[in-house]
Amino acid sequence: MYHYNMKPGIKTITVDEFKTHFAEILKKVKDGLSFAIADSNKKEIVGYFLPTTQFIKPKRKLGLLEGMATVNFKTGFKMSSEELFG
Repeated sequence: MYHYNMKPGIKTITVDEFKTHFAEILKKVKDGLSFAIADSNKKEIVGYFLPTTQFIKPKRKLGLLEGMATVNFKTGFKMSSEELFG
Protein backbone atom coordinates (compact mmCIF):
# COMPACT_ATOMS: atom_id res chain seq x y z
CA MET A 1 0.00 0.00 0.00
CA TYR A 2 2.65 2.59 0.99
CA HIS A 3 5.51 3.68 -1.21
CA TYR A 4 8.61 5.49 -0.03
CA ASN A 5 9.29 8.94 -1.38
CA MET A 6 12.75 10.30 -2.14
CA LYS A 7 12.74 12.09 1.23
CA PRO A 8 13.50 9.73 4.12
CA GLY A 9 10.62 9.26 6.51
CA ILE A 10 7.90 10.46 4.14
CA LYS A 11 5.75 7.78 2.54
CA THR A 12 4.00 8.49 -0.75
CA ILE A 13 0.43 7.28 -1.23
CA THR A 14 -2.18 7.98 -3.88
CA VAL A 15 -5.31 10.03 -3.28
CA ASP A 16 -7.37 6.83 -3.58
CA GLU A 17 -5.27 5.06 -0.91
CA PHE A 18 -5.52 8.17 1.26
CA LYS A 19 -9.33 8.18 1.06
CA THR A 20 -9.64 4.41 1.53
CA HIS A 21 -7.31 4.18 4.56
CA PHE A 22 -7.87 7.64 6.08
CA ALA A 23 -8.46 6.48 9.68
CA GLU A 24 -5.34 4.29 9.65
CA ILE A 25 -3.22 7.05 8.10
CA LEU A 26 -4.53 9.57 10.64
CA LYS A 27 -3.38 7.32 13.50
CA LYS A 28 0.07 7.00 11.91
CA VAL A 29 0.34 10.77 11.49
CA LYS A 30 -0.56 11.18 15.17
CA ASP A 31 2.34 8.78 15.88
CA GLY A 32 4.71 11.06 13.93
CA LEU A 33 4.76 9.62 10.39
CA SER A 34 4.50 11.92 7.35
CA PHE A 35 2.77 11.22 4.05
CA ALA A 36 3.03 12.71 0.57
CA ILE A 37 -0.26 12.50 -1.32
CA ALA A 38 0.11 11.79 -5.04
CA ASP A 39 -2.40 12.21 -7.86
CA SER A 40 -3.81 8.77 -8.67
CA ASN A 41 -3.27 9.14 -12.43
CA LYS A 42 -0.12 11.24 -12.86
CA LYS A 43 1.65 10.08 -9.67
CA GLU A 44 2.68 13.70 -9.02
CA ILE A 45 2.69 14.82 -5.39
CA VAL A 46 -0.19 17.23 -4.76
CA GLY A 47 0.18 17.71 -1.00
CA TYR A 48 1.52 16.52 2.32
CA PHE A 49 -0.14 15.16 5.47
CA LEU A 50 2.20 15.89 8.38
CA PRO A 51 2.08 15.76 12.18
CA THR A 52 1.66 19.15 13.85
CA THR A 53 4.91 18.61 15.76
CA GLN A 54 6.76 19.48 12.56
CA PHE A 55 5.22 22.95 12.63
CA ILE A 56 5.73 23.90 16.26
CA LYS A 57 8.52 26.44 16.45
CA PRO A 58 10.75 26.42 19.52
CA LYS A 59 10.26 29.39 21.80
CA ARG A 60 12.76 32.14 21.23
CA LYS A 61 15.12 32.84 24.07
CA LEU A 62 14.65 36.37 25.34
CA GLY A 63 17.56 38.41 26.52
CA LEU A 64 20.12 37.46 23.90
CA LEU A 65 21.84 40.82 24.45
CA GLU A 66 21.51 40.76 28.22
CA GLY A 67 24.43 42.54 29.83
CA MET A 68 25.60 44.06 26.53
CA ALA A 69 23.56 47.28 26.70
CA THR A 70 21.73 49.39 29.23
CA VAL A 71 18.86 51.85 29.11
CA ASN A 72 18.53 54.72 31.55
CA PHE A 73 15.54 57.04 31.80
CA LYS A 74 15.60 60.42 33.50
CA THR A 75 13.69 60.74 36.73
CA GLY A 76 10.11 61.74 36.01
CA PHE A 77 10.14 60.42 32.43
CA LYS A 78 6.61 59.52 31.34
CA MET A 79 5.31 57.98 28.17
CA SER A 80 1.88 56.51 27.52
CA SER A 81 1.40 53.14 25.85
CA GLU A 82 -0.07 54.92 22.84
CA GLU A 83 3.01 57.12 22.48
CA LEU A 84 5.31 54.11 22.86
CA PHE A 85 3.52 51.77 20.48
CA GLY A 86 2.06 54.36 18.09
